[in-house]
Amino acid sequence: MATISLKYTEDELVASLKRNEKKAFEYLYDQYSSALYGVIFKVVRNEDQAADIMQEVFVKIWRKINDYDPARGRLFTWMMNIARNSSIDQLRKDKYALDDLDDHTQEVDRLTQHQPNVNTIDLREVMQRLKPERQILLDLVYLQGYTQEEAAAKLDLPLGTVKSRIRSALHDLKNYFAI
Repeated sequence: MATISLKYTEDELVASLKRNEKKAFEYLYDQYSSALYGVIFKVVRNEDQAADIMQEVFVKIWRKINDYDPARGRLFTWMMNIARNSSIDQLRKDKYALDDLDDHTQEVDRLTQHQPNVNTIDLREVMQRLKPERQILLDLVYLQGYTQEEAAAKLDLPLGTVKSRIRSALHDLKNYFAI
């Protein structure tokens, strides 16, 4: 059985989700689950708990899609906020690592506040247009949830190099979407 590769613009995807179309939800999960999981795991630091929260986040997205307002921001940003807030709520509920909660919240806020401006949902395809060293960094920082410091250590690069490559990659993406 051949799998049909669907692509949606953000508006098409939102409209399909609001019609409760299963294929649209599957597409949403395929495109964004790794990015959302990265944010969730960064907050809770526990794989089992992150997996449970991930499931809850997608249920919330499904149930609250009619509350999404494109005038207030991108779908990706809205979903990231649901993931982040659900993770923090779980930490508070469990009283898990309360001493570190403020530090983790600030770190996650910093990670999620500078999202690239995307016009389609297929982020990985758009990132393919970047130089490989920039693709790797955006993947680590924006999709997997690493901090810039962690990405620098993982790739054995100076922090300044990581920051300037990310800045250049975001500039390249901004120019791409401005066309």
